[in-house]
Amino acid sequence: MAWELERVLALAPDAASAKAGQGQARGAKWAGAGASEQAVWGLCQGSGKQPYQTVVELAGPAFKCSCPSRKFPCKHALGLLLLWATGEVPPAEEPDWVSGWLAERAGRAERSAERAEKKPGEVADPLAAQQRASRRADRVSAGMAELQSWLDDQVRRGLSGFEQRGYSELSRLAARMVDAQAPGVAGAVRRAAGVVGRGHGWPGELLEELSLIHLVVSAHGRLGELPPALADTVQSRIGWTVETARVLAEGEKVEDDWLVLGRVIEPDDRLTVRRLWLRGVTTGRLALILNFAPAGRQLDPLPARPGELVPGVLSFYPGALPMRALLTQTAPRLPSPRPGGLNAKQALASYVESLAADPWNERWPLVLADVRPAKNGENWALVDQAGDALEVLPGVDLWKLLAVSAGDPVTVAGEWNRAGFKPMTCWDGDRPVILS
Repeated sequence: MAWELERVLALAPDAASAKAGQGQARGAKWAGAGASEQAVWGLCQGSGKQPYQTVVELAGPAFKCSCPSRKFPCKHALGLLLLWATGEVPPAEEPDWVSGWLAERAGRAERSAERAEKKPGEVADPLAAQQRASRRADRVSAGMAELQSWLDDQVRRGLSGFEQRGYSELSRLAARMVDAQAPGVAGAVRRAAGVVGRGHGWPGELLEELSLIHLVVSAHGRLGELPPALADTVQSRIGWTVETARVLAEGEKVEDDWLVLGRVIEPDDRLTVRRLWLRGVTTGRLALILNFAPAGRQLDPLPARPGELVPGVLSFYPGALPMRALLTQTAPRLPSPRPGGLNAKQALASYVESLAADPWNERWPLVLADVRPAKNGENWALVDQAGDALEVLPGVDLWKLLAVSAGDPVTVAGEWNRAGFKPMTCWDGDRPVILS
């Protein structure tokens, strides 16, 4: 049944298009016009040699016209529909160019429906995905074997002369690990390369980095013997990723009011990374939310400011020390009082426990209670009531923390790694102050 004129004119993107469409609704302008239950079509003579092919799928409606107009619908589609609404387009069999377009649209709709019905983490072609994964596993294994051989050579040769040759060798190995599709190991090798020749204690730091690399290479060779959670951790350290859909569908779910302890933003020439650290008020569970953005683009907005609570459910990535998570926020953010914290010994003990679960753990969130900033040689440290201290990362600007403390003990949340402590947030009474 043909549409009413008002329904057709309501499709016009603007008043000018509606007026232009009425100008095209003259039978003399059209050739080969016809209508079926699915579509209306016709050829409209324009300013060029070839007439414009115009077709409207009625179910959408959807429009296609070979004219150069960027408006949808264009004046030709509107004119054709107006002509049809007045009974001047006869029923006809769809020509090939119309039926072909309708079939193409139907195919796209079917594929979209299949994607919508697909379970989280399911792939369109499981066999092809399995073949790709198998090829990558072979490349990773070859890369790990080459890296293992190089590490064995260093044990036999020692580090004599390594200051001259080490950086170039490790840089070459890092590139090889990229080729082997093991980006996590490539990053670890690059970190080791950056240690070579840096300061008086660089041989010890280098041995530490190479030991962690050797550990992940050895663990890769025994993946089938490891507990599933630890095997997941090893895979992630190598560089295998877990799809977001799979984490949301299968990851461990923890519901709580999550205190935003703080954030750390690390920009570089290609990618900006933001780490957002959370702690559950009821569960005490620690969590990390990672966000990435290409250089020059903004990161996603924070779910809440540091020092505020986010009611929600976290879905955790698999691993022996499940920290990274995805947040499903269930309510607006809330204010929070000053959180409880640890002294220096308790804080370090919690970090040691994390290493027992995941030896490659690079960062650990800490909340320190009643600490004062104090000079420690050329650097700074945070000293607790017992006189124990955690060293602050060299180069961190502490002036805002010093202003808040004014010599009095404060609560400080920060990120700990082997090089020191990076303050993120402190509390002036119950008022959070963002430090980074």
